[in-house]
Amino acid sequence: MAATVVCRPEDRVQHLCADKGYAGKPAEKVMRKRQYVPHVRQQGEEMKAKKCNSRHRARRWVVERTHSWLNRYRKLLVRYEKRADSYEGLLEIACALIAFRPCTIICG
Repeated sequence: MAATVVCRPEDRVQHLCADKGYAGKPAEKVMRKRQYVPHVRQQGEEMKAKKCNSRHRARRWVVERTHSWLNRYRKLLVRYEKRADSYEGLLEIACALIAFRPCTIICG
């Protein structure tokens, strides 16, 4: 995997939840090549599945929640960076801050 920081557990299947921007054969091919089980949902599909089966677990909200958290950082929302590596660095910093935030709330 191109940029995985932590090694994957060998005994577990890795799932990848994505929104409709990743729908289509080329994106699915890349996800499967990287050994993920893709879960690409269209808007409204979660509600239909939930109505049919009350025990259905929603997955799409994870993607929407993450987009919402990343949109809090204006420098990512309105892309001022011209170079892709600069933008990716800012994205990684934002993700680190999002992941670190619960630790500061609990510990401090």
